[in-house]
Amino acid sequence: MHILDIKHLSTYFNTYAGLAKAVDDVSFHVKKNEMVGVVGESGCGKSVMARSILRLVKAPGRIVDGEIFFAGKDLLKLTEKQMRMIRGNDISMIFQEPMSSLNPAYNIGKQVSEIIMLHQAANQKEATDKTIALLRMVGIPSPESRIREYPFQMSGGMRQRVIIAMALACKPKIILADEPTTALDVTIQAQVLELIQQLQSLDTSVVLITHDLGVIAQMVQRILVMYTGKIVEQANVEDLFNNPLHPYTYGLMESIPSLDSDETRYNKKLKEIKGIVPDLRRLPSGCSFYPRCDRVMDICKQEPPELFEVKECHKVRCWLYK
Repeated sequence: MHILDIKHLSTYFNTYAGLAKAVDDVSFHVKKNEMVGVVGESGCGKSVMARSILRLVKAPGRIVDGEIFFAGKDLLKLTEKQMRMIRGNDISMIFQEPMSSLNPAYNIGKQVSEIIMLHQAANQKEATDKTIALLRMVGIPSPESRIREYPFQMSGGMRQRVIIAMALACKPKIILADEPTTALDVTIQAQVLELIQQLQSLDTSVVLITHDLGVIAQMVQRILVMYTGKIVEQANVEDLFNNPLHPYTYGLMESIPSLDSDETRYNKKLKEIKGIVPDLRRLPSGCSFYPRCDRVMDICKQEPPELFEVKECHKVRCWLYK
């Protein structure tokens, strides 16, 4: 059963320098109680896609096409008032930088309890009690006293846990986690990722967005690889790691450090994907990855490839597999 079904979603930004297609004809689904990973370099459209789902794209950006079905309703056809009842209640988002997501003028308790009072018609005492329980559940010590603290009094890891507690406050059906471990040290990263992984036991589906394939290797069931606003490959996690098809996906795999005990592999120099992500306002003709691709053909420079289904549940946007 698909709890979220996105069809041909396109989000563009009108700039003085031209039209930037940040999300371009993206289609995918999320099943109930499933964790889906979205990977790609910075500037590939991952965060804009997540914000588009909640209709949080601000001018000069706008959703120009597509359908976003949640619980049988197209979110793009709802009023702003109806969307406010869905945001934070049925669909929550864990934003990239916790310090910019929390209001520095209010203590932690007020910010978490406000969501509970808004969506669950709870009184102040009920909301405070639930806030303490949520903070304890996400691993914040002494939550009874912590609720009186302000964001600047907490570490980055603690602030990220508060954001997760806010996302869980109303038991949402879907959580969009946008780079939830950015700027955290590796120990705290592991703790936060473990906490997100436990969300599936709460019957919550998760869309985990990251630039790091290694982060999600053991967490998700399916992976979507994005490049210049498009999905260039999608497959279940085993297929993608055992048999990456798109040259971009293969390049991302090769750039992951290995701790293999084999001395040859251990001393192997990391490979890089040459070049950088192109300007979305000036994309090359044909396949947008061809200037960086080692396997480029003439057709790649002329015509953009479709998303070909190589085998069941494994699709790739590359002329090599037509």
